[in-house]
Formats: sequence, structure tokens, C-alpha cells
Amino acid sequence: METISQLAPQEVWRYFSEILRIPRPSKKEDKIIAWLMDFAGQQGLSASSDTAGNVVIRKPASPGKEKWPVVVLQTHVDMVCEKNSDKVFDFEKDPISAIVADDWVTADGTTLGADNGIGMAAQLALLASDSVQHGPLECLFTVDEETGLSGANALQPGFISGKMLINLDSEDEGEIFIGCAGGMDTVATFTYDLVPVPADSTAYGLMVSGLLGGHSGDDIHKGLGNANKLLVRFLLQAQEKFGLSLAAIDGGNLRNAIAREAKATVVIPAKLSGEFLSDFQHYAETVRFEFDRTEPGLSLSHQEAEMPAEVMDGDSAGRLLRALMACPHGVLEWSFRMPGMVETSTNLASVKMKEKGKIVVATSQRSEIESRKSMAATTVESVFLLAGAAVVHSEGYPGWTPDPDSPLLKTAVKSYKRCFGTDPVVRSIHAGLECGLFLEKYPGLDMISIGPTIKGAHSPSERIHIPTVVKFWDHLTDLLGRAGE
Repeated sequence: METISQLAPQEVWRYFSEILRIPRPSKKEDKIIAWLMDFAGQQGLSASSDTAGNVVIRKPASPGKEKWPVVVLQTHVDMVCEKNSDKVFDFEKDPISAIVADDWVTADGTTLGADNGIGMAAQLALLASDSVQHGPLECLFTVDEETGLSGANALQPGFISGKMLINLDSEDEGEIFIGCAGGMDTVATFTYDLVPVPADSTAYGLMVSGLLGGHSGDDIHKGLGNANKLLVRFLLQAQEKFGLSLAAIDGGNLRNAIAREAKATVVIPAKLSGEFLSDFQHYAETVRFEFDRTEPGLSLSHQEAEMPAEVMDGDSAGRLLRALMACPHGVLEWSFRMPGMVETSTNLASVKMKEKGKIVVATSQRSEIESRKSMAATTVESVFLLAGAAVVHSEGYPGWTPDPDSPLLKTAVKSYKRCFGTDPVVRSIHAGLECGLFLEKYPGLDMISIGPTIKGAHSPSERIHIPTVVKFWDHLTDLLGRAGE
């Protein structure tokens, strides 16, 4: 079987292979930060790290290009840490195993970290290269992009000096991004009482699994299933028909990932077990048909469970289930400014029993328009307030307003056409990039975002298309060789 060290361009894949060995969960990036600083020292390059952990490595211009403007290349060092429920893996210790198959690289039951590891690898290959021609470079590596954007938010004036920035965190080769959505989180907390289990009852564990999951921005329009929604839909139906009691519920994980798995422990009258299981089987067949084109691996399973000592009181369980059923998930508005782009969306990310008597529901909202982002968050808030939950919002982060007249964009478009004989697609992305925060810190930055094709980001199905890494590298190196002309 071919290994990633044999793939082209070898200089990029060699550094990606190194990155796979270094743990880098969000907010725990100390090992990759230390590695980057050590790399800079070995290469004889100037490097700085700020109090947040962001790193910038500077490389002088190639001979004859010393007077060219400084170009900033930017990636984030952290990764989304998701794994299949049956996978034993510690993201704080274990190296990620890469698998090469059919022009794709993926991981073994975990996220791959190509988001944004492949962009980092390209930066490192450029910093180590003696052959790529370029003006002065500043390679900026930010921390905590995936869970809070705290690295970008902590940048101080003077940490970078370049006026042009190329973000290497987009996931569609052949497309140049010039804008992105802003986002914020809305978190609801339900409280409940514990009551005795009804007499003559049977307990079951219910599980929704096998969903593709994916990025809550870039994949939100693809008709993918949300495990929380699919589980709650049956639970509510069964509560009304069978008097189901809810003992435990756990669905989804990260705010920026579409929920792939959800499970619940429920209690029903023993005499109704046969009809309950028949209804569950019928429901499983119904939703598998509904999602047969978008979720071929969807599985709904059940098993008898150990009888819990207590269950949620019925009123609280009903309010929770109805609120989750009513909570919007998916695309709310399509853009009229950039046809074909999602303007506003919301993601029902996770449902967690954090402690006895408390359930926390995490959601995230995105929009390219600040006022619509707030509207979406207020919509979600209203659902949960009506159900009696306490609701808080995160501070959020700004979007990046497109500039179709960007000089860097024009150079990048010409470079792409020169390399491949066709024009790239120029558009905005519904996912959140750090570029909006960069503009707050460094007004006047001229920015674009490019990258190879990555599918299934933020899920164990994450994979990167090998041929597009070649094109990404060729375009990037050609662009840098002409950025000062």
C-alpha cells in the first residue's frame, strides 16, 4: 500500500506526515508550538510566539525580490478531535494513522487533521525550500481556531507586517474565497428533577449512528442527517404514545460539527415493549428511506439496558424533547448577493447531561450578514426560552466581507489560469475563517483563501484529495513567484 511519504509533492506530504505525529487538540497546542519554534531554529529563520501561543516564522526574499511586498501565509495549528465511538484513541498522546486509497488520504476511525494540517505542511515546505521563488514571507500559525478563534482574536499590532495575506484553510481546490460567514454560539441549559422509575418497566438503549457528520458551515446545505434530530423525533413520538421516560441522553460533540451519533436510555411499560420495538423498527426503516441518498451508513439500533435508578420528571423531559424538535437546524437563508451560497444557517450541535439535574444544548449560528446572524441566534434562543431553559450567547466572531476588486485576487486568478488553463471560481464560504478577525486587527489587509479539496472535515470521514494537493502547491508557488510584479 502506498504511504503518504511517496505522494507528490513530496515536500508537502513529508511535513504533513510529521504533523500527524504531534498532538494538537484545540487549547492544547503546546507540543506543535514547540515543534514549530524548533523547526524555525533548525532552518535558521526568525520566529516569534505571542502570549496566546500564535507563532510567526519569517523568511527573507529570494535573491532579486527583496523589495517585493511582504506576503503573510496563514493557517491554524489546532484540529477537530472526533472519533468513531468504537475507536480507542487519545488525541493528546496518539499519532494519527493515515491511509492512502483511491486518490484520497484519510485516517483510521478519527479525524485526519488535514484541516488545517495540509496548509501548515505547505507553509513548512515553503520555509524549507531553496527553489521556490518569492518575496519576503511571514508564515503565521494561529491557535484555537476550531473552538474559539482565541488565537486570531489575541493578535496584537506589529506581530505581522505584511499587507497581503493568503489564508490556506479553505477546502475546495479550484475556488478562491474572498469572504466568509461570521458566527456565534447559543447554549441552552435545562434543569430537571429525578423521579423513581415507574413500576413494571423495561429499559432500552437507543442509538443513532453511521452518519457522515461534517462541517457545520461548509456541509450544512448537503442534506446530511443530524443524529440529535433523528433520535429526538422518535423519543417525542414514543413519549406521547407509550409514556416513555427519559433516563439519559447524549448526542453530538463539537459546536462546529454536524452531530453524527446520539444515544438515549429510556424506560417504558413492560407490557408495551413489543409494540415499542415494532414502532422503533418502523421508524428506522422510514428514516433510512428518507436519507438513502445522503446517508447510506445510517443505523438505528436498540438493546435492552440496565434499569436506571431514576428518570427525568415527565414535564421536563417533554419540554426538552419538544424544544429540540422545534429547534431549527440547517439552512435558514440562501444568499442573493452570491447566488448558490448559504447566507444564514444554524446547527443543533450537541445535547449533553453535564451533571445530575442539568442538560446543556449547544447550537451555533452563521451568516455573512451580521444582522441575520443575530436574528438566527434570537430564533434559537426563543425556542429554548419558551421551553423554560436558561440561554446564553457567545461573543461570536465577525464575517469577512467580499472585495471583488482585491489586487491580490486579480493576481491569484491570473496565476491559476496560467497554471491550469482555466479560470478559478471566486466566491465566499459559509464556514468561518479567521480573516474577519484579521481585518479587525489589521485594517486594510488584502486577503484571499485557497486550499486543496477536503471532504468530511470535522468528522472521522475527513479525507483529502491527493491530486488537488499538487494543484494547490503549484498554484501557491506560482502566485508567490509573481505577487510582487
